[in-house]
Amino acid sequence: MRTFALATLMAGLLASTAAQAEIKIGAILSLTGPAASLGIPEKQTIDVLPKEIDGEKVTYIIVDDASDPSAAVRAASKLINEDKVDVVLGPSITPTSLAILETMANGKTPFISAAGSAVIASPVEGPKTWAFKLAPQESSMAHYVYGSMEKAGDKTVGFIGFNDAFGDSFIGAFKKEAETRGIEVVSDERYSARDSSVTAQALSTVSANPDAVIIGASGTPGVAPILELRDLGYEGDIYINQGMANPDVLRVGGDALNGVMLAVSPVLVAEQLPDDNPVKGEALKYISTYEGKYGEGTRNLFGATVWDAFKLASAAAVEAKKTAEPGTVEFREALRNELESLRDVVGAQGVFNMSPTDHNGTDLRAESLVKIENGGWTYVPLD
Repeated sequence: MRTFALATLMAGLLASTAAQAEIKIGAILSLTGPAASLGIPEKQTIDVLPKEIDGEKVTYIIVDDASDPSAAVRAASKLINEDKVDVVLGPSITPTSLAILETMANGKTPFISAAGSAVIASPVEGPKTWAFKLAPQESSMAHYVYGSMEKAGDKTVGFIGFNDAFGDSFIGAFKKEAETRGIEVVSDERYSARDSSVTAQALSTVSANPDAVIIGASGTPGVAPILELRDLGYEGDIYINQGMANPDVLRVGGDALNGVMLAVSPVLVAEQLPDDNPVKGEALKYISTYEGKYGEGTRNLFGATVWDAFKLASAAAVEAKKTAEPGTVEFREALRNELESLRDVVGAQGVFNMSPTDHNGTDLRAESLVKIENGGWTYVPLD
């Protein structure tokens, strides 16, 4: 009897140890609301991610923030305090990502945002020491957009963007780059992602007569100003943000999007990339996995961001396990430290080189110039 009891106790201890070793990955995504066209493919990508990291079981816990900052904060608190996750993937957009900074830092839990703005993880200080974001920096996007404008002889530009943190960050960065390139900004109009009309903003932009218009928006709400500009007969070049690079945008915009260009992560046109492009192989792997489940042509930039986020989190977790057990504060701290130490990690969207002062780690290899033609994406060599 005593031997049996001892054996039972040992079995219980082993089971407890195994439970502690489980790696929990949380995800805060916009599965509903204006940014649902971003969050849904991110969730679908999580569904095809590996269920193990270095032999340890991985559990994914996904929460919908409805594209709302307050809901994102509640989701972050739940994942940290109730679910005891080791790392969070997401949120999907800039406002929700900024909203959870304090909560994630107080809970000593790293998160890898799928949103676009540099302000999420820069400068790396205070709560932002726990934040990472993988979308290319606005300066990299501007390099390709303004390079294309200069090639076309465009001298003036107008902006139409969201009146939120994303719009401010994106347009602010593009204005700064325009100044260095001698391109004159002649208009700057803003609107809400939930607005039913952007006619006034489009009229004001057309009256300023810019050579090109840049849309600082994300998801399907970014299509509205393009439709208005087309209806008003605007004939200049139109550029969108990569936050609009998804099939839903193509569906909503239809023929009005023909000729619209954008700087975007190369995964969108992976097959068209030169063979020496360093991300082509991983991009094709992502596409094969994602489209193998959801069908040809379903690839998604935002899903690819989550794919890369898992790849980085997985690499960091392997090293963090050497010093602490998953499910502990020590493991989360070690994972954060390992994330900012990752070098030359080739993802589906770029090559990542993190550091204690750079929680983005991308360079110009994370972007390419693309044109929308007949409901599809066409790679455009800049040089």
